[in-house]
Parts: sequence; structure tokens; C-alpha cells
Amino acid sequence: MASRFTPLARNAARRFAGARPGLLYPSPTVAAATRTLHDGPSRRNKPGSHSQTDSDIEIPFPPEEELPSDPVRRAGGQYVKPTLQTFSLDKNVGLVTGGARGLGLVIAQGMVYSGADVALVDMNKEEAEKQTKCLVESFMRENPNAERVPKVTAHFSDVSDPVSVDACIAEVIEQHGKIDHLVTSAGFTENYEAVNYPIDRLRKLWAVNVDGTYLFATSVARHLMERKAPGSMVLIGSMSGSIVNVPQPQTPYNVSKAGVRHLAASLAVEWADVNIRVNCLSPGYMMTALPISNKVSNASTGKILDENPELKKKWVSLIPMGKMGDPSDLMGPVIFLLSENSKYVNGIDLKVDGGYTLT
Repeated sequence: MASRFTPLARNAARRFAGARPGLLYPSPTVAAATRTLHDGPSRRNKPGSHSQTDSDIEIPFPPEEELPSDPVRRAGGQYVKPTLQTFSLDKNVGLVTGGARGLGLVIAQGMVYSGADVALVDMNKEEAEKQTKCLVESFMRENPNAERVPKVTAHFSDVSDPVSVDACIAEVIEQHGKIDHLVTSAGFTENYEAVNYPIDRLRKLWAVNVDGTYLFATSVARHLMERKAPGSMVLIGSMSGSIVNVPQPQTPYNVSKAGVRHLAASLAVEWADVNIRVNCLSPGYMMTALPISNKVSNASTGKILDENPELKKKWVSLIPMGKMGDPSDLMGPVIFLLSENSKYVNGIDLKVDGGYTLT
């Protein structure tokens, strides 16, 4: 698929790799091999090309200092008309990894608006601390007559490090007294052909997306078992764990999210007898920030896709609902899976993708 996005992504990746050669290409030999592969004939505009990945699309994950800092968006106040009380998370404590930005932050906001005390866990504790204040201020602004204001705290953790994870869990319990719910939103993706993806990047991606999910899930489960308390977890997967995205190549990411999906199912069976439910939530294409060139724009995905109409046309054409999702579309499904309303729902993969995986 030819578009303005194609050379932009390819050139961005090459500039990024040139600036930080040790990150993406560990040796001159690998770099040379990569250039040779990309100098070969394109697979675009050949039979079946619309259902294949495009080797020209390369998108590295940006460094921490270049990630956007999105403000908490307005999500509406408490619903005071008659509704199911079992949707409430009032006085429960939830922990969200990757909670300082993006989907994790929006999910955390939904939990706060549902009455939960929330621990935001992120590598960037400074950003998490800023967002805790935003979450509380947003709640108070939307609910001026609330009898209780949820407690929101910020915590550091390297999700791939067992020692860091255990220390984080201990800190959260010290400040909140307990943990009832877990949402594992920490993760990242990069778009490269499998033959060009360095093994060190593959290991890092797996360590964050899969190991980090496993470590937090098992650590929280041990805490719940010690308390002999019920609990619920939502592991954030992706529709990419069930299908192969096109046109962007992302085999390592797809495999990692397939692992998260089956991890949720396996843990659900293993912990069912102690009343710890584990489900997977798999988002489709969401309107979140994307890297542009070797920097990141604070603009929405919508603006980026508006500037690359062919890419937008390709993505949207594959979604039966004909549009991409908004991160707030995940609030309700996550609250459902955490709450008492799903007390007999265990081990499922709930896809929020506009029907993408049905076709």
C-alpha cells in the first residue's frame, strides 16, 4: 500500500537507528543486512498485497523523554439515576501498570470515577505523580457533592524486574492497605519485519509485554491468597494477539499479545478455586498518540491519519464499524470485568475492536 506514511515511517526509523545505533541495530553486519533487505523489490502492488505486511513500514518505539503527556480527559461524573449497584468499585483498591499515559491512564480514570482507590504504576514516576493530581481534580470537578474522594497514588516499577515488582506491590499495600484489582496496561510495540528485528529488542519487548504481565499478576495473586480474598484482574492484550495486522509488520508484538491472551486463560483456570478471576481485554485500533519522524507529536492519532489518508483508509476499511476506537471506549468493558457484574466471567478475551477480528 503506497502512502505518504510509507516513506515517512521508513525514513524516521533509519534516522532513529542512525542516532542510536546500539538500540535497533547491534552490529554493522546486521545494519548492512537490513539495508540489503530493504533495497530489494517491494512487495506492494502485487497479487495479495492488500492482505500482506508492507516491508517499507518501520516504526520504532520512541524514547521515554519524547513520549507525550496527555491530560486527563473529561469523562462525565457519577451516574446518580437508578443503575446496577454492582458496577461500583467503591472502596476497592486497583493497581494499573503503565498508568501514567495512554490507555492505562484512561482506564485508571474510569476506575476512579467508579469509586476505586487507584495506584498508578509506571517507569516514569514523575509523570504518574502529575496524573494522580489530575485524576483527583477531575473527579472533584465532576462530582462536587461526592461524599468520598478516591485516593490515587503514584509508584515506580520496572515491570520486567521481579525485585522491582515485589517492591512496588509492597509499597502499594503499605499505602492502601490492600489490592483488590489489577489492570496490566504496560507494554509497547515496534513495527519491523521479523528478519530485521534485533534479538535484544525482541527480548525487551517480551520482558515488558509478557514477563511484566506475569510478574504483576502472580504477585497480586499471592497477596490475595494470603488475605483469602477474592479479586479480579484484567490483562490488556490486543486484537493483534488473535489476528495479523496489515500493512504494518509486527510479528514480535503479535506473538507477545497472543501470549498475554493465553496467560489470562491459563491463570483463570489455575486460580478459579480461590475466587481470583482473570480476563483479557483486547483493544483494536485506538485514537492514541503515534510517533512522527523521530519525535512524538502531542496531536491525536486522528490528526496523524488525516495527514496520511491512505493509511487511514486502509485501517478503517478493515473495521466493520468504519471508525477507530476512542480510549474511553475501554472504560466500561474494564469496569465490567473488574466489578461484581462479571463474577461468573472468567478467562475470556473481550475484544473492543469495532468488529475488526470478525472479518
